[in-house]
This record gives sequence, structure tokens and C-alpha cells, in this order.
Amino acid sequence: MPRETQARRHARATALTEGLSRLYPDAHCELQYGNPLELLVATILSAQCSDRQVNLVTARLFRKYRTPADYAAAAPAEFEADIRSIGLFRNKAKNIQSCCRALLEHHGGEVPRTLPELTALAGVGRKTANVVLGNAFGINVGIVVDTHVQRLAHRLKLSAAHTPERIEQDLMKLVPRAKWADLSHWLIWHGRRRCVARKPDCAGCEIRDLCPSADTV
Repeated sequence: MPRETQARRHARATALTEGLSRLYPDAHCELQYGNPLELLVATILSAQCSDRQVNLVTARLFRKYRTPADYAAAAPAEFEADIRSIGLFRNKAKNIQSCCRALLEHHGGEVPRTLPELTALAGVGRKTANVVLGNAFGINVGIVVDTHVQRLAHRLKLSAAHTPERIEQDLMKLVPRAKWADLSHWLIWHGRRRCVARKPDCAGCEIRDLCPSADTV
């Protein structure tokens, strides 16, 4: 099979985004939150943990802790107990409390709206910052690359890179900025509902005609 040119890959990426947008018009972040602070906390908790488990914990957590001051003032042992069912809970508890102290000390208790300010907070990397900016504020500065996005970027031959950072850069070149947050949702939803890790449903896949890996994975 001849090597796909960048122009053809760009055209295929455009067709893919159009197909995914029709397939998942209501795709959204599946972490449950009511404000930017809740999304920030939920996203920190979600590292190496399912959204479903995070949502079970935050349903109680967000009733108890409503402001950065609430998190910062909590006794560490008590806060750890509140999130104990989350993986890596001790480290995440420490990061969330440190993050909230920084919000109080440097940002007037508000979640900042820039990538450098967010990634300076404890427990916040580029992926978490992209989630918060894209979903809480509608600011597209990057593309969230989780395990689903990484898997589908490879299967759809949109990137051959092996790190989230490089995959993100490849995707950003193929998709208009206005669709960056949506692209993450579309790929995550498709990865959870059709193109699953162990046994993708190629036969039932609505975008199989645009997928170079169809029936080969």
C-alpha cells in the first residue's frame, strides 16, 4: 500500500471528524462537575482511574468541599479517607490540597485560565490542563490525549508517535483549533463504545471506510 501523503491524511482526518461529529453529537466530558474547581479536582483524581469510579467519589466529595479553602483546611488524614477508594489516593490528596492552597495564594481562589498557570499547580499536567481549559472554559489550547485517544490515533493512522505529547502535536496539525476539545470527546466515546482495546467492533464501525486498520486489529 502506498504511503499516505500529508494532504490525503489531512483530508481523511477532516472526513473522520465530520463522521464522528454526526455519530456522537452529544459527546462530552464524562466526569461529572458543576464548576471549574470541581472539574479540576475530578481530573486530578481521574489519573489511572475510571471516570465511573471518580464520579462515585465526587458525588459525595463535592457536597462536603465546595471551595478551595474547604480543601486546603481539611485534615490530611480526613481528606485521604474521603477519596480512599481512588487509586493513588494519598498522592492525589496531597496534590489537591497543595493545588487549592496555590489557588488561594496566587489566583484569588479562582481556577486560572492559561496553560502555564494551570500546569504550575500540583498534580496538574498538560492533559489535565487541556481538560479544564477545553471543558470548563471553552478554551482550545491543545488536545486531550488519554489511552483511548492514543489507541485510536494509531489505529486510524493519524499519528505514529508513541508519547501523548507528540500524538497531540500530530492531531493538532490535522484538525482545526475550534474542534480540538470535541475531537477528544469523539475519539474517547468511539473508543469506549466501538473501537475498544481488546476486540474492536470493526464490523459495526460507522467509520470503518476511513480506517486503515479495519479488520486488522
